[in-house]
Amino acid sequence: MEIATVVVFVLLALIVGIVGGFVVGRRGGAPDEQARQAEQRALSDARSDAATARAEASRAREESAHIKAEVAQHLAEKSDLRTAVAEAQRLVAEARGETARVAAEVAAAVAQRDAAMQRAAEQASDREALLNQFKVLSSETLERQGKQADAVAEARMKATEQLVSPLTEGLRQMQEKLQNVEKERVRLAAELGEQVNMVRLSGEAIRRETTSLSNALRTPQVRGAWGERSLRRIVESSGLHERCDFDTQHSYETDDGRFRPDLRVNLPAAKVLFVDAKVPLQAVLEAYNTEDEAQQKGHFKTFSRHVRTHIDQLSDKNYWALDQGSPEFVVMYLPSDEFYRLALEQDPALHDYATRKQVVLSSPGLLIPMLQVVANGWKQVALAEQAGEVSKLGRELYERLATLGAHFDKLGRSLGSAVSNYNKAVATMESRVMVSARRFRDLEVTSAELPELGGIDGTTRELAVAEMLDYQEIRERELATLNDDERIEDASPVRQLPRRTGTSGS
Repeated sequence: MEIATVVVFVLLALIVGIVGGFVVGRRGGAPDEQARQAEQRALSDARSDAATARAEASRAREESAHIKAEVAQHLAEKSDLRTAVAEAQRLVAEARGETARVAAEVAAAVAQRDAAMQRAAEQASDREALLNQFKVLSSETLERQGKQADAVAEARMKATEQLVSPLTEGLRQMQEKLQNVEKERVRLAAELGEQVNMVRLSGEAIRRETTSLSNALRTPQVRGAWGERSLRRIVESSGLHERCDFDTQHSYETDDGRFRPDLRVNLPAAKVLFVDAKVPLQAVLEAYNTEDEAQQKGHFKTFSRHVRTHIDQLSDKNYWALDQGSPEFVVMYLPSDEFYRLALEQDPALHDYATRKQVVLSSPGLLIPMLQVVANGWKQVALAEQAGEVSKLGRELYERLATLGAHFDKLGRSLGSAVSNYNKAVATMESRVMVSARRFRDLEVTSAELPELGGIDGTTRELAVAEMLDYQEIRERELATLNDDERIEDASPVRQLPRRTGTSGS
C-alpha cells in the first residue's frame, strides 16, 4: 500500500509540474517559441522528477520489504496501519480530483496557446503588408524630403560658412600667432641655454676667483689693503670728501714714535675722529673651509680672541692724544657686518670691553650712519656760515641804502633850492632886463622876437622811505655827539665799493 501511495505522489508531482508550465506559458502570453521552450523545460523537469520518483520507488520497495519484516513484529500496530491506509485512500481521491482539475486547466492553456499562435500569424501577415506599403510610401517621401533636405542643407551650409568664416580667420591668425610664439620660444630657449651656459661659466669663474681671493686674504698685507679700501669706500659713500672732510694715512711724529691711523675724520669746531681698520680674517677663513661643527666653533672663538687682541693693541696706541681736538676714543672698523656679528656672538661682553678700552667697535652698517652724522654736521656748519655771511651782507646793504637815502635827500633839497633860485632869476629877467631889451624892437633896431621866459612850478618829491630817514637821523645824532676829530674822520659816510674788473657773462 505504501508503494502505491508513493507512486501516486510522484504522478501528482508530474502533473503539477506540467500544469504549472502551461499556466506560466498562458499567463506570460509569450510567443510560440517561448511556450515550446517552457514545455520542454517542464518535460525535462517532469523526467527529472520521474527519475527521482523511480529512485524513491526503489527505496520505497526496499523500505516496504523492511516494513513487511517489521509487520510481523508489530501486529499490535495493525489498527494504526489501517487508519493510515484509509488516509492514503482519501489523499488518492483528492489527488485524482486535483488531477482532473489540472487536466482541464492544461486543456484551456493549450487552447489559449493555439489562439495566441493564430494571432501571431495574423500579426505577421499584417506586418508584411504594412512593410510593403511603407516601402512604397517611403521611396516617394524620401525623394521629396531629400530635395528639401538638400536645399535646407545648402542654406545651412552657407549660413554655417558665414558663421565659421570669422572662426576660420581667427583660427588662422591664432595659428600664425602660435607659430610666432613657437619661434619666439625656440629663440628664447636658445638664449636661455646660452645664458645658463654663461651662468655656469660665471659660477666657475666666481669659484676660481673666490678661491684665489681666499688664498690672497690669508696674506696680512692683502687683508690690510682690503680693509683700508673698504673703509675709504664707506667714507666716500657717506658724503665726505678727501683732503677736506677726511685724510687717509696721516702721519704723526711723537716721542713714542711715528703713528699713522688709517683715517682721520675732520669734525666741526676743529675736532678730529680717528678710525683704524682691522681684518683678523685668518680664523674665519679656516672656519669656512671646514665642515666639522666643533672645529668651526673653535675657529670662531679664535677669531673673537683676535678681535680682543686688536682692541688691546689699538687702545695702547692712544690715538686720541695725537690731536687736541680728538674725542678720547678711537673707532675700530671691521670691514664686514658678518665679522662684527660673529665677534659679538662668540664674546657678548666684547663691546663693553672695547668701550672700557676707549675703543668703539664698528662695521659698515654702523660706520655709515656715524659718518653721515659728521657730513650733516659739516652741512650745518656751512649753512651757519652762509647765514652769517647773509646777515653781514644785509647789514652792509642796509647801511648803504641809508647812506644813499641821505644823498637823495640832500640832492632833493639842492634841486629845490636850484628851482627857487631859477624862478627868482627868471622873475628878475622879466621885470628888469627883458623890458629894456624889448625897446630895441620898438625902435626898429631889430626885428627878432625875444622869447618869454617861464618859471618852474614843480617841486622835488620828498623821500618817503622811513628806514632811510630813520637811519639818517640816527647818523646825524651820532655825528653830533662826535668830537671834531672824529667828525673829520667820518666826514664821508659813503663807502667805496670795490670795482669789478673784466666783463660779466649772462
